[in-house]
Amino acid sequence: MILSLAIFAAVSLVTPWLARLLGRRVFMLIAFVPAAAFVLLLTWLPGVLAGTPVVENVQWIPELGISLSFRLDALALILALVVTGVGALVLLYCTWYFTDDEPALGRFAALLLAFAGVMLGLVTSDDVFVLFVFWEATSVLSYLLIGHYTGRKESRGAALQALTVTTFGGLAMLVGLVVLAVDGGTTSLSELVANPVVGTAGEWGIALVLVGAISKSALVPFHFWLPAAMAAPTPVSAYLHAAAMVKAGVYLVARLAPGYADLEVWHPIVVGLGVLTMLVGGWRALRQYDLKLLLAYGTVSQLGFLVIVTGFGTRDAALAGIALLLAHAMFKAALFLTVGIIDHAAGTRDWRKLSELGRRMPVVTAIAVLAAASMAGVPPLLGYVAKEGVFTALLEAGTGWAWFALIGALLGSVLTVAYTVRFIWGAFSTKPDVAPTPLHSAGPAISIAPATLAVGSLVAAFAISFIEPLLAAYADELPGPHDYHLALWHGLEPALFLSAGVFLVGGLLAWARRPVARLQAALVPMVDSSRGYLGIVSVVDRVAAAVTTAIQSRGLPGYLTIIVAVFIGGLGTAAVMNTDWPAEVRLWDYPSQPFIAFVMCVAAVAAALVRQRMTAVLLVSVTGYGLVLLFGMSGAPDLALTQALVETIVIVVFVLVLRRLPKQIAQRNPPVHKVARGIIGAVAGAVMGVIGLVALGARVEPTIANGLPALALEAHGKNIVNVMLVDIRAWDTLGEISVLVAVATGVASLIFVSGRTGGAPRLDDVDLGLDRRDRMRPLPEPASSIRAPRTSLANTDGETDAAADAASTRQTWLLAGRTISPQNRSILIEVLVRLLFHPAIVVSVFLLFVGHNAPGGGFAGGLLAGLALVARYLAGGRYELGEAAPVDAGRLLGTGLLLAAGTATASLFFGGAALQSAWFEAEVPVLGTLSIGTSTLFDIGVYLVVVGLVLDILRSLGGEVDRQEEEAAHDENPEAPPTTAPTPPPPASATASAPVGAPAAGGSAESNAEGSPA
Repeated sequence: MILSLAIFAAVSLVTPWLARLLGRRVFMLIAFVPAAAFVLLLTWLPGVLAGTPVVENVQWIPELGISLSFRLDALALILALVVTGVGALVLLYCTWYFTDDEPALGRFAALLLAFAGVMLGLVTSDDVFVLFVFWEATSVLSYLLIGHYTGRKESRGAALQALTVTTFGGLAMLVGLVVLAVDGGTTSLSELVANPVVGTAGEWGIALVLVGAISKSALVPFHFWLPAAMAAPTPVSAYLHAAAMVKAGVYLVARLAPGYADLEVWHPIVVGLGVLTMLVGGWRALRQYDLKLLLAYGTVSQLGFLVIVTGFGTRDAALAGIALLLAHAMFKAALFLTVGIIDHAAGTRDWRKLSELGRRMPVVTAIAVLAAASMAGVPPLLGYVAKEGVFTALLEAGTGWAWFALIGALLGSVLTVAYTVRFIWGAFSTKPDVAPTPLHSAGPAISIAPATLAVGSLVAAFAISFIEPLLAAYADELPGPHDYHLALWHGLEPALFLSAGVFLVGGLLAWARRPVARLQAALVPMVDSSRGYLGIVSVVDRVAAAVTTAIQSRGLPGYLTIIVAVFIGGLGTAAVMNTDWPAEVRLWDYPSQPFIAFVMCVAAVAAALVRQRMTAVLLVSVTGYGLVLLFGMSGAPDLALTQALVETIVIVVFVLVLRRLPKQIAQRNPPVHKVARGIIGAVAGAVMGVIGLVALGARVEPTIANGLPALALEAHGKNIVNVMLVDIRAWDTLGEISVLVAVATGVASLIFVSGRTGGAPRLDDVDLGLDRRDRMRPLPEPASSIRAPRTSLANTDGETDAAADAASTRQTWLLAGRTISPQNRSILIEVLVRLLFHPAIVVSVFLLFVGHNAPGGGFAGGLLAGLALVARYLAGGRYELGEAAPVDAGRLLGTGLLLAAGTATASLFFGGAALQSAWFEAEVPVLGTLSIGTSTLFDIGVYLVVVGLVLDILRSLGGEVDRQEEEAAHDENPEAPPTTAPTPPPPASATASAPVGAPAAGGSAESNAEGSPA
């Protein structure tokens, strides 16, 4: 089973690419996947009939007892055959239903195939939580399939409605599954059925699981999403809403019935809602003029019928119910596909506009009549066999719930006959007052799939004795005598006379369609949950809009006020009510600790009081560097190193962003309510302190830190922090670097508004009149012979020619030094960066490889390499950054994430767990013992992600902002000479030497004053 599911997933992934090559013929190709699965399932039929289910089990989360467990017994096999058989025919039908210019054809094909695989996984899962994963996956895929026509409002609304309703039911079901699994002591579905959970836990657990089942199978009050889903393409309706997705709820009811049908909560939900749904769906079907909507409400009615009989809890009812499930999948899918043919040929599904189709489309008419007859329970078709079995089983049960179910089934069957006649008459009759409908034939091949399904209903009725052993293999799990058998003829029995009465009354109801229509128009709808849904959604939208308006009108302070107030009210109340206070309070661990804390507090308060942004940033950084001291003096050099590097990078990012903001804080809107905000902040700090105090005294078990040294040594490392990051808790690190990749992508997306470029510009893009080998030498000729670069950071007006020539002919220590305006160049900074860059890179690599046994690691090494790139940018601008790192930041990020994730999955191919480490050790001359493990590869991935993140931020917030400012300055002054390269924010020495009042980079003197990183 696992291999089959993997094939479904793999083919789905390549289907969009195949669709580009094959067009709509891709459906014919991918139909072989479910067809092959159907054949494979048939090969397992003898073993299943012999009572030996196919079982596969792979450990997934051993700590929670969750495994990838699949079990193919009789019930699972029946549903799997329906899913794969009907799925293959629907995919084949799509070959002629769609045209090559269908929008997103490849995506639709991939999603439909993936849905077939997910449904196959759902009906064969034996672990309840794996089943839930597939359950929710069907909701997501159905959302995407129903909303295929993204340009249509009704498609998007129907998709969201289906997702909302089924997801709500799924969440309730998850709670029920947790209750059953915890109380039952297992996550195995077969064991929970064999040894059912009883008592209060069983009642509540089953009730919640049934909420999920009835929402998925569109029972009242969740029935309204299914008719709305008819906005989807017809193949989706034929598969998801006739044979696959909606059967998931029926399957779950049938699966749980052998163990839980005796619970008090079972019959009121299963039988009560089933009868109500059957009547509501049938009654609403009689009002429809759209053939597809008529079938949709008929499906709602039939789903109620299926839930009644499969969940009734007796052997004979289960036998008839599974036969009805099989019949419903064939006749309803065939009818939906037939409607698709009519829609293609006539351009409408409104039967009031259709006439003479029966005479002009004889093959389609024959298919529809055959399938509709099975739906109405007309002999000799499988629908008739199943319906007769249902009537007999309910008659023989003789209980109160049996009589209630029988009466409901009879009334629902009358409505079924009536809307079946309405469908056939409306679609194919000749109407005197309607002109003959013009038709456009799609070819005979499109009828293959519905014809196969319709004929299958006929053949199955005559071959019922060969099919019954498989159906009985499941039904025999329920209580009751085993002497009843499905057959076309049981003689003159009560069920036959009941069927005759159903046909008679149903025919009269169809004949009296006009009086019935007037009656329906005069009556208030019995159940109209769609209005309730729309009302709830409307209220939620209005409340959300009101809350959003109330909060956003106050800006960021409003958000912070609410967050902090909730924090104070919630955790503050809990802290005050706490009675478990520490027995001893130690004010400090070493004498300098309170002094460092005092400085941090003063800096934090000052940061809230100052008016200049740059000053506030520097004060905030004091608290960060204070943590560096606290970590270092507390014996955590690894944390101190990382904190110092992170704090430095953060300052640089702040500086880059602040170039685009006013110098003063709250320059236009002065702060208000200062005292109130101060009080809130002080109280929040006090609450946080109290919580910290309580947390320190709340430990009741020994700390796990005592076992970390042994774990680190087991992972071939002495640095506990790094071993935890790349080995013990590598899953956390993998998630964190994934967030870093998302952050880098988000920043770049915000800055590169017209498209994310591959990398920073290099000197090859700039015409300076120099050969590459001459860029590091003094110029032999005067600066006037070189094309003068226009700078974005300084105005050279007022400089003497001698000064400019002197600055231009100085030694160039950086490759892009000549792109900087002379007064913004600093020989000191260029020399320092030139001397320190390569040692910094070497040290960063050193930190990367020694991190497993000493302070360092991929994160710290990547930050140091990033700081080296920061220095190159600050000293030489975006062209210098391009020379220093001539690589696309996106590729670094992707390579790093791929390398880290690759180590997570590689161990799976060798029979290990995800992220299980492997080590290679060898004695190397001179170097001694060399030990390299997969955790080292993981750390290299972290290193690349961090370097890529810093490079992407420098390109985005640094180089790209420089370029945008330069273009803005050029737009303001088109007469200025062309720019060769923007320059970085000026260093302190350069700023000091610039003329007083000189304008800033690409902007005003004000922006320069606050934007300088120096």
